[in-house]
Amino acid sequence: MSRRNSFRFLHRLRVRWAEVDLQQVVFNGHYLMYFDTAVADYWRALALPYHETMAQLDGDLYVRKATVEYEASARFDDQLEIGVRCERVGNSSITFSCAVFRAEELLVGGELVYVFVDPVSRTSRPVPQALRETLLAYEGGAPMLDVRVGSWAELGGRAQTIRTEVFVHEQRIPAELEWDAADATCVHALAVNRLGMPLATGRLLEPSPGVGRIGRMAVRASMRGGHVGRAVLDALLAAARERGFHEVVLHAQQSAVGFYLRVGFVPRGEAFEEAGILHQEMVRAP
Repeated sequence: MSRRNSFRFLHRLRVRWAEVDLQQVVFNGHYLMYFDTAVADYWRALALPYHETMAQLDGDLYVRKATVEYEASARFDDQLEIGVRCERVGNSSITFSCAVFRAEELLVGGELVYVFVDPVSRTSRPVPQALRETLLAYEGGAPMLDVRVGSWAELGGRAQTIRTEVFVHEQRIPAELEWDAADATCVHALAVNRLGMPLATGRLLEPSPGVGRIGRMAVRASMRGGHVGRAVLDALLAAARERGFHEVVLHAQQSAVGFYLRVGFVPRGEAFEEAGILHQEMVRAP
């Protein structure tokens, strides 16, 4: 029987009204949806943006078999945790164990078997070694990110790709406002996954003696909520400490204020508009 502590990865969710049937318990088919939702978040835990990863590996994963075993029922408004664990990587298949927990109580167990396939012919192919190693490394407790700190000359090419995707394309900030001369002298941080894909970036400059300013924090959309941005921020704060800064400031977009509050930044002054987006100045000691 699966135990909660046997899963490194757990996805949290709350049962919605629409998922409960006439017996006032979660309809049996929804547990497969819970598994699928958790698997999508599992890829974020691996620091692998799914579609880009499959494109790089020139393949895709198709479900070959799904089994569910019911022990007890979840009810409306229950807070659940969905465990996902890579159980086995075969020649062309990957087997995941899944489980639904209410606190420590196992409600539902299951197994998902995926086959790695050629996306055109839809015939099976061997699981790429890079994907195999990433899955096994995660289950072995290894870190999934490499956060590199360096100059624009060292990191700028890949950092520029992320910033263009997030700021210029997604947020529609004019390109002439995104790029400035400060990039050449800033300290930059870049988070890279185990496949070498850049996922997030940020920079640190010194606008006045002893004060560091973090800016241009950008995380690819598919990786948000997966601790990638926190890893970049931690690297920049460490760089600020190494330089002896006594204060770090940043201009947070209003949608990101909660994220910075959770890591010790506090608001200073009134909100203001920058590049057409509402911002809040925030500050903390490094």
